[in-house]
Amino acid sequence: MGKPLIPAQRREKIQEYLAIHQIARTADLMDLLEASEATVRRDLEWLEQKGTLERTHGGAILNQRVIFEQEYQLRLKNFPEEKKYIGELAATLIEEGDIVFVNSGTTATQVLQHIPRNPRITVFTNNVSALVDIGDPGFSLNLTGGEFQARSNSLSGRFALDNLNMVFANKAILGVDGISLKHGLTVPTAPEAEVVRKMIERTKGQVVIVSDHSKWGAVSNFHVGNIDIMDKLVTDTRFGKQAKKELAEYPVEVLLASGMSL
Repeated sequence: MGKPLIPAQRREKIQEYLAIHQIARTADLMDLLEASEATVRRDLEWLEQKGTLERTHGGAILNQRVIFEQEYQLRLKNFPEEKKYIGELAATLIEEGDIVFVNSGTTATQVLQHIPRNPRITVFTNNVSALVDIGDPGFSLNLTGGEFQARSNSLSGRFALDNLNMVFANKAILGVDGISLKHGLTVPTAPEAEVVRKMIERTKGQVVIVSDHSKWGAVSNFHVGNIDIMDKLVTDTRFGKQAKKELAEYPVEVLLASGMSL
């Protein structure tokens, strides 16, 4: 055993480890730092207070900050295959007779593109891409109306919220930009947050979150709900084992979308 590291050295090594792995178990950090469990826990607590990480049961995850909303066309380039398979799988959760809320975003658009062609399925969405990317949907497709947001290709504002207030859905399938055990579900803009919160409020059934693996541990600007508002999380197979273990303590079913077309 070498010379014990001072606190600043230990914390630097923890940050370096998280930068590479995004997630760390306390036991692994004990081995890395040649330090006791109590020492590692104190270092993790210090780093959490600084906003570097978020402590979990048995370790920590990197606190990734999502500040700016990317242009819609740029977001299309992020994990397109994963989003496609997530959309396919999430769409299979929709059944005949359902009234469904779907919000904006590239993953949510994939859900809209894969909804079964059934006139007895009704969808309400603020996703303008529904007009361009879907064509004749084969189901009842209703736009919320509202003010157009060019960056996210979406509709929002008072008109959209008032229209949503006239509907109760029995399912909501929603994309978010961040999922954190501590900070919950987050999106980058206030207008989108208002719409998502309203959709959750007006859903009298399951809330399904669709998100690729990169959103785990990320925190965006506006909170839309805590982890426990999710009934299901549909994500891809790169979603980490430790993340699944952490979520197992919540009443959330995690569905992994593989590369096999459904």
